[in-house]
Amino acid sequence: MMVLHNFKHWTALLTLATGLLYAQLGFSHHGWGWASSEEFEITGVVTELRLGNPHGELTLDVNGEAWVIEVGQPWRNERVGLTADMLAAGTEITVHGHRSNQEGERLVKAERVVISGKDYNLYPNRPS
Repeated sequence: MMVLHNFKHWTALLTLATGLLYAQLGFSHHGWGWASSEEFEITGVVTELRLGNPHGELTLDVNGEAWVIEVGQPWRNERVGLTADMLAAGTEITVHGHRSNQEGERLVKAERVVISGKDYNLYPNRPS
């Protein structure tokens, strides 16, 4: 019985450790740790849109290059009045935020989106 009892403990510990590892890997992208600390601005035309959890994403055509832009979670977008209709394909937008730390990766986490001269500040309390 003692061997079986120890096996159950080791299995439980291994399961817990694996779960914690996957949780860390999953959250590593969805925070700000993957993005540079330097402010970044980009303007382009929306070509694709996916709003939802854990955050919305849109693709911008910027001089023939596709850039992926992370906008807020559904509640965050709604709070500032940013809707799917406003981000429809063909809309020109300017994004202020932080680009990926990965060399050559065209990915930006938006802090603020500007559409037709109007600001939509997704993170009004985040220090610059």
